[in-house]
Amino acid sequence: MAVQWVLVCHGLVTLLVVISFLCGQWPIFQGTFIERIHYFLTFGAYDYFLRFVGVVFGSKGTKAMLSVEYFCCDRPNPILQIIYLAIIGGTYYFIATSSFEYIPGYYLSGVHRYTSLLAVGVGVLLFLLTSFSDPGTVKADNVAKYISVYPYDDIIYSEKECSTCKIPKPARSKHCSVCDRCVARFDHHCGWMNNCIGERNTRYFMAFLLWHFLLCIYGTVAIGLVLAGQLKELRVTYILTVYYGIDNSFRSLAPHVVQWLLASYNTQILLMVFLAIVSLLLAGFFGYHANLCLTNTTTNETFKWQDYLSWQRKLNEAKASAAALKAGVSGMRSEGNPPKSKWRAFFRKSPLEDMQVVKNNIYDKGFFQNLLEIVFPPSMRSSLLQTKSKSG
Repeated sequence: MAVQWVLVCHGLVTLLVVISFLCGQWPIFQGTFIERIHYFLTFGAYDYFLRFVGVVFGSKGTKAMLSVEYFCCDRPNPILQIIYLAIIGGTYYFIATSSFEYIPGYYLSGVHRYTSLLAVGVGVLLFLLTSFSDPGTVKADNVAKYISVYPYDDIIYSEKECSTCKIPKPARSKHCSVCDRCVARFDHHCGWMNNCIGERNTRYFMAFLLWHFLLCIYGTVAIGLVLAGQLKELRVTYILTVYYGIDNSFRSLAPHVVQWLLASYNTQILLMVFLAIVSLLLAGFFGYHANLCLTNTTTNETFKWQDYLSWQRKLNEAKASAAALKAGVSGMRSEGNPPKSKWRAFFRKSPLEDMQVVKNNIYDKGFFQNLLEIVFPPSMRSSLLQTKSKSG
């Protein structure tokens, strides 16, 4: 039983670390210990390590570490792409070597040997499409097209020039410092893809997330059915109840069944737990980006809207405070007015409570139109190209 508790604690700690590292910056975790763990994993630990290298190896060691950091984080590189291929290839290899011998089984037919390979192949294909497709690079010869597709809202986007590319900057675009290019409808730079996620490849990115979520669910359920089939074929429940005299109830049998599984199929259980954890993370990540797509907002714009709404809220508060101060001063100067009830003044709402800051997103055109814009990017539609050629 001690080994089982160690495995449970190990799984919980692993889940906490993975969630904190990947999702700790999400608004839902703001101000929590998950955000603090994320900060330590992404900044604090590296800062301490850099100081340690400086103390032990001096300035040369620090410069070497900074050059490695520049290569890994500030310029395109295939490191995370290689890691992804290693993870998906290694996971499939361990599943094949540890579980395929039980397929076909009591609950699974032999076809799953081939459907699993096909599912992994589709996942890798979506990965390649997202990694090597054009995200919507803005150049001098197509900038007019993107400006016509995405009008300026004069709220978070206004007409300006990219200081690096020296061309007009279309609304919803951003210059990626890693790729050194302007990207239309820029969402974020994805290190796993070694590519920006923009107007033209958001559909591939969303399909990649959804497919890998379903792939992890498929692997988790398939391994679970393999283990359930082994329990059935080896008649473990019958042996425990008849030969060992254990009560035939879930509460009595569960600890013994789990102990038997951990002793006989620990590799399969570790793979199943790993796939289940990854599926939860992918579900959260896909849900976050799906909500952005359905409201026609990008990750980049989320931060822009937060800054704008915060600034607008502070401006309204300052105006309301100034108006209240002016009313108070004019009230003190006025004479002959009947005194106001203190109880009425006590229950009167503050003008700050009536203030509402509205997010006026002109790019949000409704559920179906927003979805259509992801699946068929506006700059790639034939109708737009034909209109542009006629006008030319």
